[in-house]
Amino acid sequence: MTVETLSLAAHGPVIPVIVIQRLEDAVPLAEALVAGGVKVLEVTLRTPVALQAMEAMARAVPEAIVGAGTLRTPADVLAARNAGCRFGVSPGFTEAIGAACEQHGLPLLPGVSTASEVMQANAAGYQFLKLFPATAVGGVNLLKALAGPFPDVAFCPTGGITPETAPEFLALANVKVCGGSWLTPQSAVESGDWARITRLAQATHPLRG
Repeated sequence: MTVETLSLAAHGPVIPVIVIQRLEDAVPLAEALVAGGVKVLEVTLRTPVALQAMEAMARAVPEAIVGAGTLRTPADVLAARNAGCRFGVSPGFTEAIGAACEQHGLPLLPGVSTASEVMQANAAGYQFLKLFPATAVGGVNLLKALAGPFPDVAFCPTGGITPETAPEFLALANVKVCGGSWLTPQSAVESGDWARITRLAQATHPLRG
C-alpha cells in the first residue's frame, strides 16, 4: 500500500487539493489540470457533491488519477472506492481508517502532524505520510527535524503551501511531493477559466529545482 501511494509522486511535484462546489465543474476542471500535465487529483470530501464529482472525473477523464481527500471514517473509504477513486488521503490516521483501506483495496496517504503520529502510522506499516497542516505545525523546520529520527519516512506536506514556498519544501530529501490548493482558485473555477487552471498546472513542473 505504501509503495502505491509513493508512486503518485512520480507524476509531478504538486498534488492539487480540490474543493468542488458545483458538479458541472468537475469534468472540465479535471480536463484542465490533465492538459497542464497534472494527473494526480485529490478531491476533498468537503462538499455535498464531492463523491459525484470524483465519480464523474474518474469516468470522463481516464488519464486522471483521482483520489479522495478528507477521509475520516470507514464509510468515507467505502464511498470513495465505490466512486472510482484510486487512492485516499486522510487529515489524520486511525487504525479503523487503515483497516478500511486495506479491506477495500484503497491505497492510503495518512495525515500526521507530530513525531508520535509518525510512529503510530509507521507501526501500521506506512512510510509515506501527509504532513498536515504543514505550515501551521512547523513547515520546513519540522520536516528537517523529523528527518533525523525518521530517515526512512517520506512526506507530502499539505496546508498553507504556496507557489513561492513550494520549492523550499520540495528541496528537502524527505519530501517527495506537496499538496496545494492554489492550482484551482475558486475565482477561476466559478468563472470557468479553465485555461488559467491549465497554466497554473503547467507552472508546477519547474518547482522541483
